[in-house]
Amino acid sequence: MQITGGFLKSRKIDSPKTNNVRPTLSQIRESIFSTLFSMTDFEELSFLDLFAGSGIMGFEAISRGFSKADFIEKDKKTFYLIKSNSEKLGLKNNQVDFYLGDSLKVLKKLQKTYDIIYVDPPYMGGLYDDVLDTIFSNKLLNTNGIIILEHPKSLDIKTENYNLIKQKVYADKVLTFLCLR
Repeated sequence: MQITGGFLKSRKIDSPKTNNVRPTLSQIRESIFSTLFSMTDFEELSFLDLFAGSGIMGFEAISRGFSKADFIEKDKKTFYLIKSNSEKLGLKNNQVDFYLGDSLKVLKKLQKTYDIIYVDPPYMGGLYDDVLDTIFSNKLLNTNGIIILEHPKSLDIKTENYNLIKQKVYADKVLTFLCLR
């Protein structure tokens, strides 16, 4: 898998050798960052890659100009693979932070805020509503921040604390962009 844009463009990262990781396709990554770029300047922004999997979204964010990317991953082997990929890419400690553990539990303990939060949990895990509630109640999203949900088209997500900015449909998958009300 390779990074699609920015100063790390075309650099490859190792992908987890497991069936429970679905890396975001390059076409969708490009679309996400193109959409974000039309909304905001990436410089000095922070990015949270929840349910990080391969970490590709956080690496794309850093490559494209975000100053900081944090990764939360539950699977130990995948977590260490993300850290290894970060080292191979030459990222500095002040650019990235890594959290090993259940995303909801880690979110509840975080004492940070983010400009962009990317949420792509296991599709049928029933986690979307809990994640959105936790982000809202723990005030993890900056005032002008954006949450991006990657989810199946058939899934109904409760977004009562958020305004819908935009939705993009890709076959059976949807990208939903939200901001605080």
